[in-house]
Amino acid sequence: MFELSDWQRRAATQRFIDQALIGGRQRPAASGATFDAIDPASNRLLARVAACDAADVDAAVAAARRAFDEGPWARLAPVERKRVLLRLAELMLAHREELALLDSLNMGKPVMDAWNIDVPGAAHVFAWYAESLDKLYDQVAPTAQQTLATITRVPLGVIGAVVPWNFPLDMAAWKLAPALAAGNSVVLKPAEQSPFSALRLAELALEAGVPEGVLNVVPGLGEQAGKALGLHPEVDALVFTGSTEVGKYFMQYSAQSNLKQVWLECGGKSPNLVFADCRDLDLAAEKAAFGIFFNQGEVCSANSRLLVERSIHDEFVERLLAKGRDWQPGDPLDPASRAGAIVDRRQTAGILAAIERAQGEGATLLGGGRQLTINGSDNFIEPTLFGDVRPDMQLAREEIFGPVLAISAFDSEDEAIRLANDSRYGLAASLWSDDLHRAHRVARRLNAGTVSVNTVDALDVAVPFGGGKQSGFGRDLSLHSFDKYTQLKTTWFQLR
Repeated sequence: MFELSDWQRRAATQRFIDQALIGGRQRPAASGATFDAIDPASNRLLARVAACDAADVDAAVAAARRAFDEGPWARLAPVERKRVLLRLAELMLAHREELALLDSLNMGKPVMDAWNIDVPGAAHVFAWYAESLDKLYDQVAPTAQQTLATITRVPLGVIGAVVPWNFPLDMAAWKLAPALAAGNSVVLKPAEQSPFSALRLAELALEAGVPEGVLNVVPGLGEQAGKALGLHPEVDALVFTGSTEVGKYFMQYSAQSNLKQVWLECGGKSPNLVFADCRDLDLAAEKAAFGIFFNQGEVCSANSRLLVERSIHDEFVERLLAKGRDWQPGDPLDPASRAGAIVDRRQTAGILAAIERAQGEGATLLGGGRQLTINGSDNFIEPTLFGDVRPDMQLAREEIFGPVLAISAFDSEDEAIRLANDSRYGLAASLWSDDLHRAHRVARRLNAGTVSVNTVDALDVAVPFGGGKQSGFGRDLSLHSFDKYTQLKTTWFQLR
């Protein structure tokens, strides 16, 4: 269907939006500052993008507040917002190739992953929340005969959304779709590594009929634009996906400003448990490879810790090594590439440092571990597997956010659960067993927001996504996501 040459031709003529979108208008940063947007797969400068700071965030929040207080969006009937958001989903699919290319060029992921998974997935999220709008009902509380108490969900007002670079379009959709559906206005700060698809999405939102000022996008550095958004007294809630370290800053910003709600989805070090009673070890190995090497391992819920029952450990690792060879990185624009470039030089250096440190700690390098140069860029890392990983090693404890797997053996179910739960994170977990009783037992004891049984990283827009401990709190996706973007309002009527 697509060839490398097709994507290369598109890339040569692709337009990159390099300005903020505030109040329905594109504008440079008030300071005139910019930052370089680089294609990590070629080190090519794509554009110099407006580096927004506190002044631009002020303008965006003011536009969002006016739109919320004075504009039609929050006051539209649900069916009317539904029509607009369904139109936006249609436009996203109509521009599928462009949106996929923007994410691939911006952060290095295989373009076919973006085309096959990210763009249709993001469009589906908008369509799903749109379709939910005229199917949600408010409540009437049980009261005395002479009173009536209604419980309604009302939009919060202005939402600040800060999203990461690993799934730029998807993460924006996860925040924007329910926030807009609920009637809020939004100021979106995309990661500085990947602003383009968010800026293009905002253009498409205007075309779909989202009123000016309802969706604003402020590209910029986290220390400037992100911090200003977190501290802003007119932001009613802040939703964030990213590292645990940065998530803690946003909690501080809330306390230092207006006590805005803060909802965090942070890092992970998710375990994948394989028991000897798993009948399809080949499938388990295939999924284990996918769980750590998909998207170059740059996934918050990546199954980065593999725990294998000792009696099948060696056999399973052999199968896994074979599967891992299928995830060699290549040119992201080549449809044959299953993995692409690491997002930037800083992230590449961090992953390589983790690989070196793991060897110094005594872990056994079983495969990969090398930095590769493709098309003049060295932001490529082989799928890397370490064995003999002890629970006290940094490799077993710290999120690497790259294609690096830590493998350990266990001897009993209790030991497997203890090792799995021995983490400051609690985002996701997977387990493989054909014993129904064990599957239920273990799933209940794993401290994770999502447990996938006989698969990895299961995901659906209708099912909540999120975790606990230092992986954050609150839930993306599903109807539960509306909890973040609305507040309950009780109205009492005294009848006469």
